[in-house]
Amino acid sequence: MRVLLVYPIFPKTFWSYEKILELVNRKVLLPPLGLVTVAAILPQEWEFKLVDRNIRAVTEAEWEWADICIFSAMIVQKDDLIDQIKAAKQRGKLVAVGGPYVTSVPREAQKAGADFLILDEGEITLPMFIEAVQRGETSGIFRATEKPDVTTTPVPRFDLLDFKAYDMMSIQFSRGCPFQCEFCDIIVLYGRKPRTKTPAQLLAELDALYNLGWRRGVFMVDDNFIGNKRNVKLLLQELKGWMQEHQYPFRFDTEASIDLAQDPELMELMVECGFAAVFLGIETPDEDSLQLTKKFQNTRSSLTESVEAIIKAGLRPMAGFIIGFDGEKAGAGDRIVRFAELAHIPSTTFAMLQALPNTALWHRLSKEGRLREDKDGNINQTTLMNFIPTRPLEDIAREYIEAFCALYEPEKYLDRTYQCFLMMGAPSWKAPFKMPEWVVVKALAIIIWRQGIKRSTRWKFWHHLFSIIKRNPGVAEHYLAACAHIEHFMEYRQIVRDQIESQLEEFLAQNRELPANTSDREDTPTTVLAS
Repeated sequence: MRVLLVYPIFPKTFWSYEKILELVNRKVLLPPLGLVTVAAILPQEWEFKLVDRNIRAVTEAEWEWADICIFSAMIVQKDDLIDQIKAAKQRGKLVAVGGPYVTSVPREAQKAGADFLILDEGEITLPMFIEAVQRGETSGIFRATEKPDVTTTPVPRFDLLDFKAYDMMSIQFSRGCPFQCEFCDIIVLYGRKPRTKTPAQLLAELDALYNLGWRRGVFMVDDNFIGNKRNVKLLLQELKGWMQEHQYPFRFDTEASIDLAQDPELMELMVECGFAAVFLGIETPDEDSLQLTKKFQNTRSSLTESVEAIIKAGLRPMAGFIIGFDGEKAGAGDRIVRFAELAHIPSTTFAMLQALPNTALWHRLSKEGRLREDKDGNINQTTLMNFIPTRPLEDIAREYIEAFCALYEPEKYLDRTYQCFLMMGAPSWKAPFKMPEWVVVKALAIIIWRQGIKRSTRWKFWHHLFSIIKRNPGVAEHYLAACAHIEHFMEYRQIVRDQIESQLEEFLAQNRELPANTSDREDTPTTVLAS
């Protein structure tokens, strides 16, 4: 059986980082971990080819070679997913589709012509698919009624990836999150009981990457790396020795809940293992909104003090923010900007709230008749809300645009980054010195030219850089890498403005002739549902 694995295109997003990747001659930030895991679960006597369409298109020779095409996608990839299913069917290929988007919204893939829907988690549903194919069946829907034991998951087929194209590799230790945030689809897809691999499993995955020659960053893609703190500490104790033995070949980033700040031992272990950055789902500094959306873990301690503790431990914070919660008062965008500056958070994802399929928020808004029926949920930063909020959508959209642009005003970004790295704890370990790649030297020269000479940031750039070198030299390399991120966000600000304003204009035009809801209650939508 010849299997063509195809990963659809991501639109430009916060995470696409294309302007930064251009500096170091990479095409994509992260590889399709799901598809290389699928390849490891399928019979190894089958033949595999993988095409990441974020790198290049599928060739006609590859379409012709394949007996079956397998696609996996997240919700932001849905448009290209549908196009690729249709392209495969036009060529007479059997098509199997899985992943988070299709698991949540299977009907769109079916309408496009998919023959097999491999839903939920593949450790359970892929064997069902294999049996069906071996029986000669040409269609089927495979669902799981339970969550798999991830200690059975094999080492992904990293050998199928083009290492030169990616800036980081991906591995996964756990699935699931113990919290109950109303808007989150992770607990719908993977449950609230975090399931972890064994330390030996994860080290085997790192061995595979190491033996294939990988020596750059690794993203631990767990949606909440510390969901099971006991097992994470067991992993880190093993990982610490592995990293020392291999002379620190990787730098790790991950995602974690804010209660990481209340566990100094865990943070210390992470830094000792080579973790450099952590994404935090802060969402909003408004405690009423956090309570409403059931993100109670963010209300138990001061958010600014928690972020400060994480920085001082030696981890660069990245933070997710959301605007548009029910009952939210005017000025939410400004409050988010002020919080990011007060907490010294360099990089922030910022988006308007979306009701993702099958989440508690989606079910509640559906019962209330507030979903915009013409819009699917999407977590891209260039997407207008897909439901009617409790204050005018136009007000939220305008606040969002201005706040997004303010967050990535170059001088303000450099100030936040500088303040963050001034207080950041430096790692106690140091990897052996090696000459940097030419592409890294070239990228550094471009950053110095743009930020230190060409732009109005020049005085601030040099002041901050020399101050970091003098006062906290152990983080200087990491600091310069963080400064480079503004190269992406400067352009992306305009993309956000243009696309949100275009969608808002369309929304207002659709509703211009409809009677406005004149209720002034804060808990009642003030704009009518688009027809």
